[in-house]
Amino acid sequence: MIGGRLDKDDRAPDALDKADLRQAYERGRRDERMSRKRHPMLMTVTFLLALVGVVLLVTAAVNGSFTRGGGAVDQQLNVAAGRAAPAVSDAASSAGQRLREAGQSAKAQAEKAG
Repeated sequence: MIGGRLDKDDRAPDALDKADLRQAYERGRRDERMSRKRHPMLMTVTFLLALVGVVLLVTAAVNGSFTRGGGAVDQQLNVAAGRAAPAVSDAASSAGQRLREAGQSAKAQAEKAG
């Protein structure tokens, strides 16, 4: 027979079997994942920014406009800043006082030992 195949196999010689095809597919997925490796901190920041955006959109929807929604957010931020400022100031002054006391105590112990 002219032009006929010499081997009895019905498959084309370059065809991959299913196991080889699956292995190549998994290797490709693994390589692609490695090329798109993401930094966890960047993903966290992106998620938090998206969350802030959703909150602002909901606030705008509840208040009827972005102007009133922004005003409500600004008002809440001013209230939070007003409450936080004295607490931060008190914490800083008490930390400074404790550092001075610790320095004086260390100096007294050094003089006593020396």
